[in-house]
Amino acid sequence: MGVRTLGVIGAGAWGTALAQVGSRAGLQVRLWAHEPDVAEAMARTRENPAYLPGVRLEDTVTATGRPADLASADLILAACPAQHMRSTLTTFARHLSPGAPVVLCAKGVEQGSLQLMSEVAAEVLPGRAIAVLSGPSFAAEVARGLPCAVTLACADLDLGEAIARAIALPSFRPYVADDVVGAEAGGAVKNVLAIACGVVEGRGLGRSAHAGLITRGFAEMTRLGVALGARAETLAGLCGLGDLVLTCSSPQSRNMSLGIALGRGETLQEASAGKLSVAEGLSSAPAVTALARRLGVDVPICEAVAEVVAGETGVETAIDNLLSRPLKMERVAFRKISHR
Repeated sequence: MGVRTLGVIGAGAWGTALAQVGSRAGLQVRLWAHEPDVAEAMARTRENPAYLPGVRLEDTVTATGRPADLASADLILAACPAQHMRSTLTTFARHLSPGAPVVLCAKGVEQGSLQLMSEVAAEVLPGRAIAVLSGPSFAAEVARGLPCAVTLACADLDLGEAIARAIALPSFRPYVADDVVGAEAGGAVKNVLAIACGVVEGRGLGRSAHAGLITRGFAEMTRLGVALGARAETLAGLCGLGDLVLTCSSPQSRNMSLGIALGRGETLQEASAGKLSVAEGLSSAPAVTALARRLGVDVPICEAVAEVVAGETGVETAIDNLLSRPLKMERVAFRKISHR
């Protein structure tokens, strides 16, 4: 696959950072923004002041608000929020070049359908080659050219390797895998767990509690992923454990910073006020827990987060409920079942 032009759908912080990566890899990049004022500001100032201020856009990045401007792209990166993936891809379906693969760069489970992003894309873009990009990556660091390693998952390994070569840099290293479900499951669950880790931080419960929550959260992530059809070893890599450690360890994470605010006693409305970027864990929490219930998978930490963000349970009660759960043996015992 020859890639000369790259289309990026979504001009939030992550989409803008990926546009920078594509430009530095030698591609002509068209970056689509949903908000016309964001596209206009990028064209005028050569940066994204709303979502990634202080980072000058590379010369080969062109900002646009017109979906048709991405029609000639050889490769598409879809970096819109997970809950808007279906509507956004529907908008772009008639504009994309027939042979252009679509790489899904959003992390989450769709509310209502309880589908992963690859399932959503398969419905909206039937027959199109799909890949998933996931892993431990803060947009501001990637945009500045700091080192980063991610998972590029594609059922067609040859295509996955071609996509990886097209966007790879010494500072941006995609590791290719064929476990698409594993890459998606890790990314979706880690955002929910990051809110929980933020609550631990905001409540001042200590580093021991923080480490315990990450470890038990990883067990939940793996149980759910394997039930969906993922391989446990995929979730032990960059797109699972790696992403979990990063997102649960820094307030630079939108999800963790939200949890910190909740842990300090702020309401959800107060914690979310004035934020342009989406904390995906807010939307993913009820979807992840509903999906787990459908599959018969135990995810108590994710359930606690879902109850807190829904206003059904207070932070103190959620913590008490987790700490009073029956003691268990620690063992790895995952069962693989179909979610269909």
